[in-house]
Amino acid sequence: MSDPQPPICDYEGSDYQRAFWDQGGRSYEDAVEAVALRRLLPRTGRRVLDLGAGAGRNAPRVAGFEQRVLLDYSRTMLEQAQARLGASDRILYVAADAYRLPFAPGLFDCVVMVRVLHHMADPQAVLRQVARVLAGRATFVLEFANKRNLKAIGRWALRRQAWNPFSPDPIEFLPLHFDFHPRAVSEWLDGLGLTIERTLTVSHFRSGALKRVVPLPWLVRLDAAAQLTGGLWQLSPSVFVRARAPAAQATIPEGAFWSCPNCRSLDLSRGAPGWECAGCGAIWEVRGGIHDFRRPLSGPAAATL
Repeated sequence: MSDPQPPICDYEGSDYQRAFWDQGGRSYEDAVEAVALRRLLPRTGRRVLDLGAGAGRNAPRVAGFEQRVLLDYSRTMLEQAQARLGASDRILYVAADAYRLPFAPGLFDCVVMVRVLHHMADPQAVLRQVARVLAGRATFVLEFANKRNLKAIGRWALRRQAWNPFSPDPIEFLPLHFDFHPRAVSEWLDGLGLTIERTLTVSHFRSGALKRVVPLPWLVRLDAAAQLTGGLWQLSPSVFVRARAPAAQATIPEGAFWSCPNCRSLDLSRGAPGWECAGCGAIWEVRGGIHDFRRPLSGPAAATL
C-alpha cells in the first residue's frame, strides 16, 4: 500500500510576499541570497524550474534561461508572480504539488529550490522528484535551513533548547517548518546520485539588532565574504548547495513535457478545459495562464505517493 500524502504547507490567500519580503525588513536576506544565486546558478540555459517560486522573487535571477517554469502549490502566489512578471512565452506558471511534479523525466537543465525544503515533511520524497526531472549533467541549486547554526548551538550549550543541533534528524520547530543537518542533506543528495560541487553559507548576520545598526551594503559585503567558508563548515542559519546530476539521466521522449501526476503518463493533450491525460482520463485545468495540476477537474482522484 502507498504511503499517505505528506501534509502540504499551503500559502493560498497569503500576503507573504508583501508582508515578509517587501515590508518585513528582509532586504538583507534577499540581497545575500541573490549573491549566493549569482555564484551558483548557470548564467544561461534552456529550461529552468523554480520550485516553490512563490510570487516570483527569484525569477529575475534566472532570466538568462530560454524558458522559466515557476511552480508553486498556491495559486495566489502564482497570480502575484504574474502581476510582477507579466505574461510571456518564456515564463510558464504551474500550480502543483512538489511531491508529484507534473513533468517528463529529464526535462530541466536547472532546478532552483530556495526556502522550500524547510516546509517539507518528507524532504527525501521531494528530492527524488527533483532528481527525476533533471537532465543529464543538470544543475540543482538547493537552499535549506540549517539546524547546526551558531545560535542553536549556543542555546543548546546554555540549556535553553532541548533539541541537539548536532543530531542528524530534522527538527520541526513550528508546524511544517523544519531545520536540517547539513550532513543529512548531503547524504540524501548523494543517495540520488547528485554530486555536491559547491556549498555556501548564507545569512550569517541575520540579527534584527545588527540590521538596525550596520548599513545594509556593509552587511551584504561581509556576508558575501563569509559565504566562501561554506566548504569548510556550515554554521549559518541558511545553506546553499550546487549539485550536479549524473550524465546518465532519463532522456525526454520527443515532444514530451508534462507527466500526469496520477498515472505518470506522458500522453497529455490540450483540450478546452486544460490538459487531458490519455492514460487515466484525468483533466487538469488551465485557467488564467496557470496550469493547475493539484487536483483534476475530472477522472480518477489524485494518487498517493
